[in-house]
Amino acid sequence: MVIFEFAEIVTAKTRFLTPRLRVPENPTVRLMSKLVVGCGYLGMRVARLWAEQGARVFTLTRSARRATSLREAGFEPLVGDVTVPGSLGRLPRVDTVLYAVGFDRAAGKPMREVYVTGLSRLLDALPTTRLPRIIYISSTGVFGQTDGSWVDEDSATCPRREGGRVCLEAVGVLRAARLGRSAIVLRLAGLYGPGRIPRRDVLAAGQPIAADPDVWLNLIHVDDAACIVALAARRAPLARTYTVTDGRPAKRREFYETLSRLIGVSPPRFEPGLHRRGGGSNRRVSNRRLMRELAPRLRYPSFRVGLAEIVGQA
Repeated sequence: MVIFEFAEIVTAKTRFLTPRLRVPENPTVRLMSKLVVGCGYLGMRVARLWAEQGARVFTLTRSARRATSLREAGFEPLVGDVTVPGSLGRLPRVDTVLYAVGFDRAAGKPMREVYVTGLSRLLDALPTTRLPRIIYISSTGVFGQTDGSWVDEDSATCPRREGGRVCLEAVGVLRAARLGRSAIVLRLAGLYGPGRIPRRDVLAAGQPIAADPDVWLNLIHVDDAACIVALAARRAPLARTYTVTDGRPAKRREFYETLSRLIGVSPPRFEPGLHRRGGGSNRRVSNRRLMRELAPRLRYPSFRVGLAEIVGQA
């Protein structure tokens, strides 16, 4: 039997989902060690959160220049590329690995090479003397329902786009691996937050939005998502899958009408026929398992709360 050891760092003043978590002052608390693979929009926030909790945080990056900035930020950078055979070398022993690699079209790599082959290379490069808890960032794109129905972790997965298909294949690779049999899979809904409000510039320019206004959107604020990753590392049962969303789906029309009012521009215009890439999915994603088992306290329980704060800070 493989026994996973996890230390939960808690102080009387530490509270889940606060903007800044306090580092414990008790020197006897064993500090955790983490590896973040993919220090992008979500991964950097998780890395900072773990560092603030007192963990030793390693970060994997493809760029020596990026490694310098990560070191200056207080992390321990490793230079390697999951898409390049042999470039990972010997990775450090850690308690938790977050795989949050995003797809960079400018890198010229096929999507499957990044999500599937890259994950397999990482698993092979991790030490086996102490098995880490692996958290894999997947997507609700693995669902492909088009009838607006509710879906959850037990619903059929029928991805309509390449991104969903490769995420599903990657999880199969993960579950088949020794290190992945107890991994946590987080299927994230659409991420939004500071610097990332989809089509804001289009709306502000008065241009039509090339999408169906009556399709359901499923969203999660990036800061809530980061805190859920950290929470899953401490509390989630082994080999568990969660859909990560605020649990309040909204029609696309409702989202952009709210955004237009907040930024003071004309109501949105939609021209669905302009954009039908990959076929449209339409579903509402439930977060009941997440809320029941991990009980996160969402700082942004709906997109209205999140958008209002983002626009107010701009």
